[in-house]
Amino acid sequence: MTPEQMASHLVFHVKHEAIADLSRFQQVLADKNEVMNLVGPTTVPHYWSRHVLDSAQLLNHAPEAKIWADLGAGAGFPGVVLAILLKHAEPSDITPHVYLIDSLTKRCLFLSEVVTSLDLPATVINDRAENIKLKVDVVTARAMAPLPKLLGFAEGFFKRGAQGWFLKGENVDSELMEAEKAWQFASNKYSSLSDPRGRVVHIRSLKHVR
Repeated sequence: MTPEQMASHLVFHVKHEAIADLSRFQQVLADKNEVMNLVGPTTVPHYWSRHVLDSAQLLNHAPEAKIWADLGAGAGFPGVVLAILLKHAEPSDITPHVYLIDSLTKRCLFLSEVVTSLDLPATVINDRAENIKLKVDVVTARAMAPLPKLLGFAEGFFKRGAQGWFLKGENVDSELMEAEKAWQFASNKYSSLSDPRGRVVHIRSLKHVR
């Protein structure tokens, strides 16, 4: 998949400047992945479809969201991709920002290097997600934890008014059933643009039931 093919799957306009930043991120990721194992080596050649499109599709679902928190930000998916696209979005009354939250110091150092080099509207936070007290529009995560645990990590963000948009895999139905044992929430599932087995899950009105 080329950058242009990736952009054609998205309902919002992706500027050439954003494609340039995403290409720079691709090179940094490829270089660092040889020594840090940030993503699976076999996924690196499929950067645009496996990682960028997978992350960017969140803006199809929450185009009005300006302030995001990415839990377990890891290699920067979806958070860095969102920050790049929001950096080059049309101006609005609210300045966009993405909080990249990860408990592993070496990943935060990598993320900080990316944020600085690309001049992204993002803040890297080296801490556990459940310790963070921020008001954001959307809390998101990709491959961080099964949904029952993930909702626990994200609970504080929901309490401050956030909605959840999570990238999940083929086990999403069993994860939702398990989550319902401890949580009350409304949810919707949407097909992923990057993987027919994947789902984008919308969670709102989260309450702990036990």
